[in-house]
Amino acid sequence: MESTHAAVRSGWLHPVLRVTGAGLLAATAAIHLDLYLTGYRNLPTIGWLFLLQIIAGFLLAAAVLATGNPVIAALGAGYAVATLAGYLLSIWVGLFGFTEVRTTAGIVAGLIEIAAFAVLGLFAVSPEAASGSHGPGQGLARLLAEIPMARILVAIVSVVALVLLLIAEAGSGAPAATASGATAALKTGKAGGVTVLTNGKGLTVYTFAADSPGKSNCYGSCAAYWPPVTGSPSAAAGIPGTFGTTTRTDGTKQVTWNGHPLYTYVGDHGPGSASGNNLNINGGLWKEIPVSG
Repeated sequence: MESTHAAVRSGWLHPVLRVTGAGLLAATAAIHLDLYLTGYRNLPTIGWLFLLQIIAGFLLAAAVLATGNPVIAALGAGYAVATLAGYLLSIWVGLFGFTEVRTTAGIVAGLIEIAAFAVLGLFAVSPEAASGSHGPGQGLARLLAEIPMARILVAIVSVVALVLLLIAEAGSGAPAATASGATAALKTGKAGGVTVLTNGKGLTVYTFAADSPGKSNCYGSCAAYWPPVTGSPSAAAGIPGTFGTTTRTDGTKQVTWNGHPLYTYVGDHGPGSASGNNLNINGGLWKEIPVSG
């Protein structure tokens, strides 16, 4: 009787795991495709990695759905957790000069990747799936099913991944904005051998091509990547141009240069860095401000 119940359970459970796992892989690939098309394709190195990730995600989703092979399911689980690991690294230390911040798309993709790992991992180590495997990889499928406490390990890794995601998201985000009434000191510094305009801490400041004259169009996740320079401007002597302010929707005063609102970039980790220069992301082109002299 027990074996009959197990057979009935596996009869519906494994198709559900197979279809769900494939759907989750396709979902995370679709999210990354949207991010790629809306600007990530212009990021050096990251753009190509996104493209490879998207292609691999859709191919693995199709392969899992078409074959139900436990080995392919294991590859899909590994793909999901590797994608999540890359996201966490980009939040904590940056990846190839790019630093992630907390966004809805990032949170959703992370949760989907954890779910994909859990579902595909359970499918891959299932003895029932291994017994139904034929052709190339049959031996490896059986080895996966014979891993001691495999399902418990999948559950543990899934929980740990979820905890790490929550910790990363809780600690990510843009630096605190300068109080509206404070003074925003502006000076010059060297970045890539070019003298550029910087804030008081020496961080390169940028203009955003999508801004309207005297008005910022960078809010939400855009402002998380590109924190506005706020406060009352105080420029060092000899810096050309006219400095002023524009009022943001939250009432803070953002510093402008010749009418262009100014921003820093979360990917710049200190003076001398200008990794945001010429990036076409978040809806427009970002440019440093060269200063002669």
